[in-house]
Amino acid sequence: MPCDTRLKPKQTISERAEEVRRAVTKLDELIRGSRVRVKVGPQGAIAFEGWDADRDGVTDACAYRRLMVQGSALAKAAVQKAELLAGRSVSTQALAHGHHSHDGGKTWHHGH
Repeated sequence: MPCDTRLKPKQTISERAEEVRRAVTKLDELIRGSRVRVKVGPQGAIAFEGWDADRDGVTDACAYRRLMVQGSALAKAAVQKAELLAGRSVSTQALAHGHHSHDGGKTWHHGH
């Protein structure tokens, strides 16, 4: 995944991949514990409101892709609930084009 290749100085790809796995596993736990809310933006982008401390440089888009492949059923259900509340699905095109939020979904930006 692209977020696996955002290496820190003197870090291997396998070390980064493990960091990303740990961060997304923690996100999954936070979603299941209702400590992080999932939001879907007007363009179909995704944000995880309240996920700050354990992010470790992982983008919302990358975390979403991992959650949908390896996440728990409850985390996936939270994404589906957010899609229903927003009235739209998460858009892979919006994710690819860089639509994102810096504040947990309060405001949305196009890639910069």
